[in-house]
Amino acid sequence: MGANASPARGMRDLLPREVEIRDAVTATILGCYQRYGFTRIETPALERIELLSSGEGGENEKMIYKVLKRGEKLDLTGQGLREDDLVDLGLRYDLTVPLARYYANNVAKLPAPFKAIQIGPVWRAERPQAGRYRQFIQCDIDILGEASELAEIELVGATAEAITALGFTGFTVRINDRQILFGLADACGFAATDFGSVFITLDKLDKVGLDGVRAELESKAFAAEPIERLMRALSGFSQDRGDFAATRAALPEGIPTEPLNRLERIIAVLASQAGERFSLVFDPTLVRGMGYYTGTIFEIEAPGYSGSIAGGGRYDKMIGKLLGREVPACGFSIGFERLMQILEERGYAPPTGSQKLALLFDAETDDLAAVLATASTLREQGYVVNMQPRQKKMRRQLDELSAQGYTTMALYQAGDALPEIKPLEGHG
Repeated sequence: MGANASPARGMRDLLPREVEIRDAVTATILGCYQRYGFTRIETPALERIELLSSGEGGENEKMIYKVLKRGEKLDLTGQGLREDDLVDLGLRYDLTVPLARYYANNVAKLPAPFKAIQIGPVWRAERPQAGRYRQFIQCDIDILGEASELAEIELVGATAEAITALGFTGFTVRINDRQILFGLADACGFAATDFGSVFITLDKLDKVGLDGVRAELESKAFAAEPIERLMRALSGFSQDRGDFAATRAALPEGIPTEPLNRLERIIAVLASQAGERFSLVFDPTLVRGMGYYTGTIFEIEAPGYSGSIAGGGRYDKMIGKLLGREVPACGFSIGFERLMQILEERGYAPPTGSQKLALLFDAETDDLAAVLATASTLREQGYVVNMQPRQKKMRRQLDELSAQGYTTMALYQAGDALPEIKPLEGHG
């Protein structure tokens, strides 16, 4: 019996057709982002463990794949060794923390503001389950050095355009601000030290409803009056929350006005561009899990699918901890694997570019150099050409080629003339 050929737990192999579709989706997203002036960068898969463990990654820091020191640095003979004594690097668990380090390291060589695209794998040592893997692709755009709402407007606009280009319509962009969340919790009477716990519960509102939020807050032994004030506020929000003025009016007194005014401007500008493609909603209950968010936060939801397919926000404090001066920063991340899952369910097919042609020849009698010359000529004409020796069971061979995405075929004919090109379906 041979060795186990399965991928490591939580990892997966991707077949050629799967990679072809992922490449097409990536190209579509990348094209949209580049038209908005974003430029692609790359950061290393490995980062120093102290950067990954700095507290900026929230719960993700509990899922770091740590890498042992190497060579002489890996000394296993010491007494009382701890894990941290043996580790100096880790695999990145997101693309935002590495971006902050990248910017701090390269700021003198980068434009201001800097508009970055990152598409690449990240690793988290979480429990594998259906649709969730330990290695997966993240797809981010970020604007660094832009303090105004232009950053949010461009990020949402570019992401909405990319998602529209992949066939999504009628989706919803939910927008909030962390300062509004803080103001809501404070106005209801919760202590500042309890805000994080309150937000964790509030984040479950869509799943458990008002009664579920109330029950969980009570189980955490919060006082009755703050809970009751929060319940009144939540029940006062419009169900669809599409009316900014009505939702704002339902907020309790004491919410800071600056972030509210900023959101109003962002939503007004984006709504003027949205048309029928998507809608914008001010949602004071939107939380977003990452602790590094300092201002605007947003998510995109597609009709008929639970959860978000993209999310992001403003994180103005992160880069300053590395650079020594604050740099405004805002980013939006498409949930690439979630997007691929939905597209697969929809039967997504990559846009047809060059026609894929199967050139079949007789391996025993045909001159290989002449076959190669014919294939080269066909490639110059724009075909993607796959040369294959003709099999005895040619119908099965053509079926397999069709399954691989080949749309035409030709039987090589000796001589100067090019072979007749026929639709692949129905031949054999």
